[in-house]
Amino acid sequence: MKINRITNRLFSMVRSTRITGLLVSLSLVASGIGVGQEPIQQSPSSAELRAEDKGLRLNQIQVVGTHNSYHLAPAPEIMKLIGLTGKSVADSIDYTHPPLEKQFGEYGIRQIELDVYADPDGGLYSKPVGRQLAKLTEADPRMPFDFDAVMGQPGTKIIHAPGFDFATHVPTLKVALEQTVAWSSSNPGHLPILILLELKESATGPAGVKPLKFDRQMLDALDEEIRTCVPSRLLLTPDFVRGESATLREAIETQGWPTLEKCCGKIFFALDNADGLKDRYLEDHDSLRGRVMFVSVGSDHPAAAWMKLNDPINDFDRIQECVRRGFLVRTRADSDTRQARKNDPTQRDRAIQSGAQFISTDYPVPDKRWSEYCVQWPDHAVYRRNPISAR
Repeated sequence: MKINRITNRLFSMVRSTRITGLLVSLSLVASGIGVGQEPIQQSPSSAELRAEDKGLRLNQIQVVGTHNSYHLAPAPEIMKLIGLTGKSVADSIDYTHPPLEKQFGEYGIRQIELDVYADPDGGLYSKPVGRQLAKLTEADPRMPFDFDAVMGQPGTKIIHAPGFDFATHVPTLKVALEQTVAWSSSNPGHLPILILLELKESATGPAGVKPLKFDRQMLDALDEEIRTCVPSRLLLTPDFVRGESATLREAIETQGWPTLEKCCGKIFFALDNADGLKDRYLEDHDSLRGRVMFVSVGSDHPAAAWMKLNDPINDFDRIQECVRRGFLVRTRADSDTRQARKNDPTQRDRAIQSGAQFISTDYPVPDKRWSEYCVQWPDHAVYRRNPISAR
């Protein structure tokens, strides 16, 4: 979720440091959920799929995912600056995820989300203005890499907001995909992992930089980067799902998704943008022929297969309709840390009841500062049968 309000006080601080032309982005987001249990003590991934479920298809289970899966809460000094814009702004991004490998292995997460910024020449996001304003000179020990060096190199970057909310476990898409592939290769037979990519083209509030637009060439390059990092034997693509059908929608509605037995060990991708960028990605690829990522489109579109419907309360009936028609749906159990702070399971429970296959949260385990709220299946299971599509 984007935060669009920045106070005059913060602007005056920016001006007082004589940093001109700052457009620094507080694209501050959040999600969350909970039910107090310890992390999953995972059995070998090859045993994830129960014998009685081998005939189920990909759309007939539910798994837990994480939102902004790379995210580290801003350092305390920077959080104080963000707090000047309003307590709710700081509260909304006060969450931290563990490294990706831990999410996959200990928490049973099978869907992650990454915010990506184009940086073909390198250096565009290497000097966050928040770090300058907070007068931070030491490296953040939570980031196990040289931030300045990595951000100075060309490559697709992963951060939440360039100006203040930039702390991340994985600085580049390449690193994130390498870590995911390494875990996957070490855990053959795991349930499919969905990776959502939200392509960032703007920075709201003061950011000091102007993010680049993803033009057609950059979108093609992004597909190629994914194919380079993820071996073809691990990729589940729109072409594979469509098979001999004329369109993806036709394949889903006549043949259905592949069985879990065929999908285990696979990684697949979806574009988390529902704006003009999605249309650019679909240009000359109406049914996603040759593309790597699924896209969220209307249920009657030729590329219909996966939908992003993040509000399981207001969109409950729509989610259930999509699930009944065979589509995959991602929804959110919480946002902006509100549910965890209030220990309110209402949205989480509706998300589960909706039948959405991917339920995204910031709380696969509780944040004990607030409550016992989290999102987990009973007995630390990695998945459960879908209450709508697996009846």
